[in-house]
Amino acid sequence: MATTIRHFSAPDHHFFLFGPRGTGKSTWLKARYPQAEWFDLLDPELLRELAAYPERLADRLARSTCDTVVIDEVQKVPALLDVVHREIESKRKRRFVLTGSSSRKLKQTGVNLLAGRVLLRAMHPFMASELGSDFDLDRSLRQGLLPLVYDSPEPEQTLKAYVALYLKEEVQNEGVVRHVGNFARFLEALSLSHGSVWNTSGVARECQVSRKTVEGYMEIFEDLLLGFRVPVLQKRAKRHMSMHPKFYWFDAGVYQSARPRGPLDRGSETAGAALEGLVAQHLRAWVDYSNQDAALYFWRTRAGNEVDFVVYGEDTFLALEVKHADKVHTKDLRGLKTFLDDYPEAEARLLYRGKHPLKIDGILCTPVEQYLAQIVPNEALP
Repeated sequence: MATTIRHFSAPDHHFFLFGPRGTGKSTWLKARYPQAEWFDLLDPELLRELAAYPERLADRLARSTCDTVVIDEVQKVPALLDVVHREIESKRKRRFVLTGSSSRKLKQTGVNLLAGRVLLRAMHPFMASELGSDFDLDRSLRQGLLPLVYDSPEPEQTLKAYVALYLKEEVQNEGVVRHVGNFARFLEALSLSHGSVWNTSGVARECQVSRKTVEGYMEIFEDLLLGFRVPVLQKRAKRHMSMHPKFYWFDAGVYQSARPRGPLDRGSETAGAALEGLVAQHLRAWVDYSNQDAALYFWRTRAGNEVDFVVYGEDTFLALEVKHADKVHTKDLRGLKTFLDDYPEAEARLLYRGKHPLKIDGILCTPVEQYLAQIVPNEALP
């Protein structure tokens, strides 16, 4: 997959590039900036030096003639951002690219310090349109689209190791939680919450911890870029709306690996949640990679009417329902029809596991594999 062309495009200005480990940030940057001055903070020796003496970054840059500087995993030494700030203020003609797989240590320091001077960008797992003919829906549901895993000769083992080692390194080794056992129960609850409405109080009861503890754990999890919440569309609401967001892991394969298996777990339930998450991560990547003002929502009334996803922006208003079934029934369109009653300006699509496009009651029903392959940033959603 080293030759896979990614949809991500770099701005001309200084920028942060965030994304979980394994999404291909370093690989892309090395191909895009082969002559850059590179500081890899995963190198233990360099990490020890710059953590002890951040000012040595300025000494090294003074001797460099490169017009692009990459600092990989900058969250490991947040003090380096003070040096970067001074370098940017010096008006030298040099671009800084700062990568991070966690925003936790930067939220109250570097990101705010450099606000307005450094743009924020994100790297996501592969999109189907990046893989082209190599995209396989069933494989993507089992193993996800994380480049590190997709390119591995043993993807299942790589995925298991990723989940175990990544969480150990980022959570346990950094000491961001006091009780690892409580956090482990929280992660199990998260794996069961994928694709569901997020209820902090319910998770707190299940994990036998306080609501405040769960809120803190969720903040850690999102800071590690391992998951995200999708808010309810509230614009011009004509009905009483649900207030709780939906939650998703950032990659369908990581979700599948993290979720415990047992006699009471139904495969269809897990596969349905994985399919919905796969669509979510594609829509999220489309929003982040496209040069337009759009956001991802879902729609749910207190009466129980729901649409899985709504993409809303200046030039986009699209409602999407996802069904893990190879046939479509009229009842499957109920949520979309109710949504269109309230928002006749919107377009609606139902994605399903069948082979052929259908049109039922004026709503286009598209095979999900075909639909995902057609999602390309900066082009209209199909």
